[in-house]
Amino acid sequence: MELFAGLQVTWWLLLGVLLIGLGVMVGMDMGVGTILRYVGHSDVERRVALNAIGPHWEGNQVWFILGGGALFAAFPLIYATAFSGFYVVMMLLLWTMIVRPLGFEYRSKIASPRWRNVWDWSLFVSGAVPMVIFGAAVGNLFRGVPYSFAWDLASVYTGSFLGLLNPFAVVTGLLALALSMMMGAVMLLNKTEGMLYQRAHKMAGWASLAAIVIFAAEGVWVGRIDGYRLVKAPAPGILQTPLMQMVTRAAGAWRDNFSAHPSLYLVPALGFLGMAGVYLATRAHRNLLGWWCGALAWAGVIGTAGAALFPFLLPSSSDPSMSLTVWNASSSRLTLLWMLGFTVVFVPLILWYTSWAFWVMRGKVRAEEIAHDEHAY
Repeated sequence: MELFAGLQVTWWLLLGVLLIGLGVMVGMDMGVGTILRYVGHSDVERRVALNAIGPHWEGNQVWFILGGGALFAAFPLIYATAFSGFYVVMMLLLWTMIVRPLGFEYRSKIASPRWRNVWDWSLFVSGAVPMVIFGAAVGNLFRGVPYSFAWDLASVYTGSFLGLLNPFAVVTGLLALALSMMMGAVMLLNKTEGMLYQRAHKMAGWASLAAIVIFAAEGVWVGRIDGYRLVKAPAPGILQTPLMQMVTRAAGAWRDNFSAHPSLYLVPALGFLGMAGVYLATRAHRNLLGWWCGALAWAGVIGTAGAALFPFLLPSSSDPSMSLTVWNASSSRLTLLWMLGFTVVFVPLILWYTSWAFWVMRGKVRAEEIAHDEHAY
C-alpha cells in the first residue's frame, strides 16, 4: 500500500482507538454520575461513589482532548463540517461538560440536603446527556447527515437539531448510555462495599443485559437502512476532494464490508462477548475481569460501527456523492506522518500514567476515611 494511503488507514484506526478510550474511561466516570442517585441512597453513599472516581475523572478527560485534537489534525474537513453542522448539539455537550466539574467540586462544600440534591441531579444530567449525544452522533452516521459542499468546499448544513433525533440515532444513544452505566457500575464494584456494592451489582447486570438487547436489535435494524456505496472515486492515497466521487445508496449496503470480509464478524462478536462477560464476571464477583470485559464491549461496539462504515466517515444525506471518506477528508501525508510520530511517543505515556494512577489509588473507598479527609468530594 502506498505510504499516504497507509497513513490514512492508520489514522482511521487510531481515531477508533481514541473513541474506544473515550467510551471506556470517560464513559466509566459519566456512568457513575448517571447511576449516582440509584446506587447511593444516602449522602455518605453518594460521596463514596464520587470519591471512587474522584482521583481519575479529570485525568480521563484527556481522551476527549485527544479525540478532538486527532479529528482536527488528521481529518480537518470532518472537524469543520461536523462541528459547524452540529453546533446546537456541541453547545449542549459543552454546557453539560461545564456543569460536571462544578458538581464534583461544589457538591460537598455546603452541608445542605437541598444544595447537594441539586448537584446530584446535575451530575446525573452531565453524565447521561453526553453519552446519549455520543451514541446518537454515531447513529446519525448510518442515517447520513444533511450537508453538502459548494464549489469552493464550503459546507452547507441543511438539517435541524430535531432531525438528528431520529429513532435509530436515539436508540444508538441509549446503547452508549447502557454501556456507560455498565462501566460505572463495574467501577463501583471494584471500589466500594456494603449496600452500595449490592446496588451497583444489580445495575451492572441490568445495564449489560440492556446493552446486549439493544446491540442485537440495532444489528438487525441496520440491515434495513439505506447504506452508502462508493461507486467511483480516485484511487486511495491520491489527493482528492468530495467533489471527485460518486456514491449511491442501497438497503443493506452497511453490511457490504462484512459480506466481503466475513472475518469482520469477529468484531461484533467481541462486543457481545464483552457484554456477556460483564454479566457473568460480576455475577461471580470477579469484578476486575468484569471491568476488562466492559472495555472489550466498548471496543466491539465502536469497532463494529467503524467496520460497517469504512471508508465513510461522514456520509451526506443531502448529496451522497459529497460524503466524506477516509480518502478525501484527511490531512496531507506530511501532517499525518508528523502526527504519527507524536502519537507513538505520547499515547504510551498517557496509558502509563493512567495505569500508574489506578495502581497507586487501588483499594476500596470507605465512608470513615472520607469523613476525616478535607480533600474528599
